[in-house]
Amino acid sequence: MSTYIWILLIVVTVMALYLLFYTYSVARAQKVKAKYDSTIDDAVKEHPYLKNPIFVSLIVGTLLVAGFIFYYAFQWL
Repeated sequence: MSTYIWILLIVVTVMALYLLFYTYSVARAQKVKAKYDSTIDDAVKEHPYLKNPIFVSLIVGTLLVAGFIFYYAFQWL
């Protein structure tokens, strides 16, 4: 594999981990105030991180980019 592919893989992994940690910390820091917000569905209360589109898009995007990197890396073997 090329050195550039390894560098890109490391950069993408570090960025994804940082964004996931940052989004998780922001989500934990916010408090829901009932007088300003509407009611929250029970399914969302049970799985707040799986129902958050930011977490889902980070996970899916990271998997897609990593998949493309590994596909192109191992295509030349």
